[in-house]
Amino acid sequence: MSSACVTILPACLAVLLAPGFVQGRQTAPQPVTFDESEVAFIESFSPLPAVPDDPTNAYDHDPEAARLGQFLFYDQRLSSNGQVACVSCHDPAQSWTDGRQVGLAPGAERPVERHTMSLWNVAYNRWFFWDGRADSLWSQALIPLENPLEHDFTRLQAAHVLHDDAKLKDAYERVFGPLPPLDEEARFPAAGRPIANEPEHPHAIAWTGMTSEDRDAVNRVFANVGKAIAAFETKLVSRRSPFDIFVEGLREGDLRKQRGFSADARRGLKLFLGKARCFVCHTGANFTDLEFHNDRIPGAEGVNMDPGRFGGIEPLMTSEFSGVGPYSDDPDGKARDKVAFLRRPVHEFGAFKTPTLRNAALTAPYMHQGQFATLEDVIHFYSTLENAVPTHHAAEKILIAVNLLEHERRDLIAFLRTLTDTSLDPALLSPPEAP
Repeated sequence: MSSACVTILPACLAVLLAPGFVQGRQTAPQPVTFDESEVAFIESFSPLPAVPDDPTNAYDHDPEAARLGQFLFYDQRLSSNGQVACVSCHDPAQSWTDGRQVGLAPGAERPVERHTMSLWNVAYNRWFFWDGRADSLWSQALIPLENPLEHDFTRLQAAHVLHDDAKLKDAYERVFGPLPPLDEEARFPAAGRPIANEPEHPHAIAWTGMTSEDRDAVNRVFANVGKAIAAFETKLVSRRSPFDIFVEGLREGDLRKQRGFSADARRGLKLFLGKARCFVCHTGANFTDLEFHNDRIPGAEGVNMDPGRFGGIEPLMTSEFSGVGPYSDDPDGKARDKVAFLRRPVHEFGAFKTPTLRNAALTAPYMHQGQFATLEDVIHFYSTLENAVPTHHAAEKILIAVNLLEHERRDLIAFLRTLTDTSLDPALLSPPEAP
């Protein structure tokens, strides 16, 4: 039977052909079938459900907030050097990332220490950043703004940008209500933010010189900036890939939709569900378990050892912009349940968030420090665990070398490429003419 003769049987919904190898010699392709339990498992990966609501952001599905957020996402005025916007590192032309090993903002003196994560399907996440130091999309959007290695901005400056541009001010107030009287310079300095470890910094002095009521008013404006940007980012959804069409065909018994899924991709899917063990972490309709794992990948050359999730919990728990903080729209609901019992267990040292695999073929390089340039490199590491760092006694033991053959690696990559869907409203790919 040749690889062109693929038959779909009602009993198992799919019969796939895989090349066979015996003692290094290629033999006739052997049929590979999905049994009923495997078909049910495959169907759990598609379709991607509707974007979940974020109770901590009352504006996450507000179209006016999303338009304002889209304008701010592309606005370089939200940076100290006037060169950096969110889009600088999350470029739609590069699948909402930057193509670099680690992030480097325009005009920045040095890069950050982690790879820029793509924004595809970001609203489905449970935690944000590689270490989960933010628990909502809106609070995540705020952190780069005040990071000296990224936007190098302050919350007071952001509030002034909104206030001093008549169109921005009008757009903000239509969604969130009146801005504070930021033209009163004695009350609201031009720049300022809290800096716990540098109390003598001019920004910290300006911030602590304000009344608590005025600081609260600026914090609320800053939080709303994050909520608007998050409302835009919830629209960056990838859900109609060749894989999704194939699964739809399985569910409907539509042979035409099934035939569009190549034989090598089908063999790769079989591996994904079995020998390759990808599903252990990359599960569910967004191909991620939403949690953190120590993958034992060596750090990038010249980059410090990264504690990962272990180092992300403290800044999350102390953030005034968390889902349980004073600027959350639902501090006592699910957000509190999510963080109420968080600890810093030793096994999470060096653990990083499982990213989605949707559009992964477009977001190289890979891993938290961009250690791997290609999907082939990623598969090689997980297949062999070559150069894997030793685990400490408390680390999870989730990884094993699966020893994929060369043709199996090619098939697995062929499957991963079927998770690609970049179809978006073109209007999202550039700033709107007005906020």
